[in-house]
Amino acid sequence: MVWDRRLSVAPMMDRTDRHCRYFFRQLSKKTLLYTEMITADAIINGNRKKLLSFSDEEHPLALQIGGSNPDTLAEATKIGLDWGYDEINLNVGCPSSRVRSGQFGACLMKKKELVAECVEAMVQPSSDIPITIKCRIGVDEQDPELVLPDFIETVSNSGVSIFIIHARKAILNGLNPKENRQIPPIKYDFVNNVRKQFSHLQVCMNGEIKRLESVSGFIDQGFTGCMIGRQAYKTPNKILLNADEIIFKTNQEPNKLTDGIRLKNALINMLAYLEGHLSSGGKASNVLRHLVNSVSGLPGAKVFRSVISDGMSSQINSLELLTSAMSYVDFLGQNEENKGNDIE
Repeated sequence: MVWDRRLSVAPMMDRTDRHCRYFFRQLSKKTLLYTEMITADAIINGNRKKLLSFSDEEHPLALQIGGSNPDTLAEATKIGLDWGYDEINLNVGCPSSRVRSGQFGACLMKKKELVAECVEAMVQPSSDIPITIKCRIGVDEQDPELVLPDFIETVSNSGVSIFIIHARKAILNGLNPKENRQIPPIKYDFVNNVRKQFSHLQVCMNGEIKRLESVSGFIDQGFTGCMIGRQAYKTPNKILLNADEIIFKTNQEPNKLTDGIRLKNALINMLAYLEGHLSSGGKASNVLRHLVNSVSGLPGAKVFRSVISDGMSSQINSLELLTSAMSYVDFLGQNEENKGNDIE
């Protein structure tokens, strides 16, 4: 099955859980969403309902798995497919120490043959659900010009045709995960040159992409699409609200007045979602924490953030809390980036 992956939201630990994804889906119907990374061992041995459950509205939805044992990954993949995910992604890019200690994530860039074995085990002959790779251009002392083409060729021969490439090296010794998103230089041109060597594959760009205009630019170059991470989480209304019109070319033209109404309606939908979550015994903070940045740039956004941040762990009725926070926002107001000053 082929999904339109012109835009996707990256898997982010402690961020892209089911509640976050449900909200993102209120903003964009087309953007491909990813789970947080879940280890293969956890999928097999853990609480699957807690780890894997999602709402039907979240489709298209990819499950990102961490691991390096082909047999374990094969079993976890089958579970994910049976659970109803639309894609299974293998993490070959995370630089965190916890991931390194488990011998998976970015350190697998040094073990292309093992990754190929993992992929071969994950590919299910009876399924048309894609197995994909999210990787770096290299790690530590590796020369990306030598490593990345060789890695892609070796792994693609085992059954993967879709690669999401974070266009910078990961430094596993000496930099923490945050620094690994900022310090190694981004190399878009290099990844573009590598993409041209593998025209038969789908290659998506990842890393420091902050605007939909940049996504369009990469697609025009020949990339299948782009994956955006923290910028989508920090400013979802700027990245996702117009994604369907600008990136996926749906019929509706972006309109600032309509944007405000759509954003407000998305939050109204979250009121109903929050009510359902609470009625099933869930905590309000599970949902509300993902809405803190939802009105970024609009008049009243600062107060909105404060009301939710200060109140979501209190005894205040959470439905009234969100309604109150929304009352401070001018949804039809001009975005701060268009006004050229700080409206908050």
